[in-house]
Amino acid sequence: MKASAIIVAAGSGVRLGSSVPKAFVKIGDRTMLSYSLVTIRQVSSIDEVVIAVPAGFEDATRAEVAAAVLVVPVKIAPGGIERQDSVRIALELTSAESELVIVHDAARPLATPAIFEECLSAAARTGGAIAAIPVADTLKRVADGAISATVARAGLWQAQTPQAFRRDLLVAAHQRAVSEKIVATDDADLVERTGARVEVVEASTGNIKITTRSDLAIAEAIIAVRK
Repeated sequence: MKASAIIVAAGSGVRLGSSVPKAFVKIGDRTMLSYSLVTIRQVSSIDEVVIAVPAGFEDATRAEVAAAVLVVPVKIAPGGIERQDSVRIALELTSAESELVIVHDAARPLATPAIFEECLSAAARTGGAIAAIPVADTLKRVADGAISATVARAGLWQAQTPQAFRRDLLVAAHQRAVSEKIVATDDADLVERTGARVEVVEASTGNIKITTRSDLAIAEAIIAVRK
């Protein structure tokens, strides 16, 4: 099945204390965006890539694409105000011939080709699938600075990206979100609201999301071990 990949790379990087958008912050000698591009290059079922970036970083994105030696068509989309807006804008640029769309955050630079392939395979079979890991920590609900309840962690998973869906399902989910003013933090939530089944593909803690300077240090350590 033909697939399009969307890379969400429009985040500001404010919490990293960076002067450049998060996707262009370097881990070692490469940007976060570079890692995702090289990973996608290794996924043979991906036929095109759409990258959502902040205004003014189009040329920098083209340079990253060239360095990653991608051989599939690449489109660059303007990022929206929120992540959901960025995905919707990029989704509109994906080919109608693509049966699947896989969405990935550039802020997760260490996702592997295998997890992309597993999510795409599951989405082709069931309609939707996301990378996720079981919740390991004890969860507490807090109100006014004090614990109000302990939440049983059995059956709870922490969502990651990539997230893959049949293109028609994802388009319909985003259209519904616009018409009904639904706001969600990931695409799986929007697709779930349509009643579609979304499976979970177990990933790993190595698929870390970079939010703080400490996360950068952890990512660098993981990369050192993988080499």
